[in-house]
Amino acid sequence: MILSNKYNPDVLTCLANLSNDEVFTPPQVVNRMLDMLPAELFRSKETKFLDPVSKSGVFLREIAKRLMIGLESQIPDIHERADHIFTKQLFGIAITELTALTSRRSVYCSKYANGQYSICRKFKDEDGNLRFKPIEHKFENGKCKYCGASESVFGKKYRKDLESHAYEFIHTDKPEKIFGNMKFDVIIGNPPYQLNDGGGSGSSAIPLYHRFIQQAKKLNPRFLTMIIPARWYSGGKGLDDFRDEMLHDKRIRVLMDYHDSRFCFPGVDIAGGVCIFLWNRDYQGTCTVKNIISEQSQYESERYLDEFEIFIRDMRTINIIHKVRELNEPTMDSMVYSRNPFGFSSTYNFTSKEIFSNAVKIMTSKGDYYVPKDEVSTNSSIIDDWKVVMSKTSAEHAGQADKDGRKRVLSRIEILGEKYICSESYLLVGHMKEKVYAENLFRYMKTRFFRFLLSSILLTQNIAKDKFQFIPIQDFSHPWTDEMLYKKYGLTDEEIAFIESMIRPME
Repeated sequence: MILSNKYNPDVLTCLANLSNDEVFTPPQVVNRMLDMLPAELFRSKETKFLDPVSKSGVFLREIAKRLMIGLESQIPDIHERADHIFTKQLFGIAITELTALTSRRSVYCSKYANGQYSICRKFKDEDGNLRFKPIEHKFENGKCKYCGASESVFGKKYRKDLESHAYEFIHTDKPEKIFGNMKFDVIIGNPPYQLNDGGGSGSSAIPLYHRFIQQAKKLNPRFLTMIIPARWYSGGKGLDDFRDEMLHDKRIRVLMDYHDSRFCFPGVDIAGGVCIFLWNRDYQGTCTVKNIISEQSQYESERYLDEFEIFIRDMRTINIIHKVRELNEPTMDSMVYSRNPFGFSSTYNFTSKEIFSNAVKIMTSKGDYYVPKDEVSTNSSIIDDWKVVMSKTSAEHAGQADKDGRKRVLSRIEILGEKYICSESYLLVGHMKEKVYAENLFRYMKTRFFRFLLSSILLTQNIAKDKFQFIPIQDFSHPWTDEMLYKKYGLTDEEIAFIESMIRPME
């Protein structure tokens, strides 16, 4: 029981990784987040906490444990202390009816707050301060005005008895009204990460987590801390404004950056990793960035987050980028083509495996085919050039590195000759009139230097042209090696060792 501070075995640890979109948080991660908060918050009878996205109740439960200790001298009677904490200090909004029951069971030791086994004696209703209110999406022009959910997927007539995933906290213009204009000192949680937009999962899912952060800020708490995917650093559908807002917000006091999500959520691989941030309403200044790469590799720096338009995780990477930029060379993003360079989408019906008159060979994710030359709708003028192409998805899907913590980054690179093009599954990196230039670009892409700079902002599995913005264009009349590039940009032995510890060789 919470009153005796004994939790063994801890079922919430077992529940911690049931979903990739709505990930349950392990208690040890919750306590890392609580450790960032001032200790005096847990010694005050006035501090109010809100978890607006309660799933297992673990956040409120761990807060309750700290308050039970912190308020012992002020409220000696253990039952009076529990009644005060649960009725006056802890508040939650569950994301589903099931998680509401689970959360109450974790926090009140009863799925009903006023049940006979509840450790709080003051509640008159079943919800207590852990509410769940079924909400419907508000659709305008086929999309929910609050979260962007597709009406064709989440409309009431399509969902019937299924969960709507219309989360109360973000489906209102006035979140302060949910608990009657109550002022919260701390808002904390692990929000749902994404929602299927009707086109499948993965890249066609719309992010949700930023909406919870923006809504929480409207309540103007003293502190806001959440754990979210790290892909907002440089990518993500509809996240440009949110990224700009976060990077320029000098109230972010701490950013704990986990390159591998498994350090937070055992067994759950979230592309690009996750991060925990602490936002302090009354602070203005630099941010303490803590990079957790592995158990043995952890670094800390004090800096502003908005040096670049995207966020660079590691200060050592920033120092290397500065050296590269000193030469003021044009960068590869001006050379790489946008998606679908020749107009053949992934849904095109490729049928012919045999060459025919006026045919062009095309490389697809399912092998080589032939298509009529007159169906090449874009960039037909370069069909006979030497072309360097690569898979548009990263080798590790922006996820787990190898056992030594290193990544390959690029999966497939090819040189295509005359009358040989690629489908949307590949990215056109460059084209040359002479084969030797294409071969030298090909070799450059295989260097650790190239792949390191690409990986510095690659936080989703899809590689787009903007991810090449830190990679300088070289003179491709001759080949390049890592040693030549390290020397050209004046990298130190420590910087070289850092690159080679992050990127594995590519044969």
